Amino acid sequence: MTERKVADSLVETIHMVRPQHLNSAGRLFGGTLMQWIDEVAGLVAKRHTHMNITTASVDNLNFLRSAFQKDVVVLIGKMTYVGRTSMEVRVDTYVESMDGVRKPINRAYVTLVALGEDGNPTEVPKLITETPGEKMEWEGALKRREMRDLRRKEGF
Repeated sequence: MTERKVADSLVETIHMVRPQHLNSAGRLFGGTLMQWIDEVAGLVAKRHTHMNITTASVDNLNFLRSAFQKDVVVLIGKMTYVGRTSMEVRVDTYVESMDGVRKPINRAYVTLVALGEDGNPTEVPKLITETPGEKMEWEGALKRREMRDLRRKEGF
């Protein structure tokens, strides 16, 4: 099975916040942002595996600030960890101003599982971490995985 670099599956998407994306307070609806995050994470995982995938969990969905109508929202997803059949993807979300400055509004970690042709979990390509930042993300992912396992055992 082929190994892949973090950069091989990097995804960046851009959305304009439109009236249908707003909640009753005039801000980007959290559910819409969660959908966009899940789509980006899925694209990262599909690029890494070249297989069908499914979302298993979302961790650390932190809403840092709001986005409003006509804001340009940029989502950047990258692979942070790969297990045997599962993967973790970090998705950072920004509001981009007219001069190109990006301010963070959200960070999420999404766990996905690769599916074989039979619809069951299947092995995924290994991840090559090259930079110190990529290696730090890998270490953080191991800790997040431990926390997910603990929550699952405790019924959360």
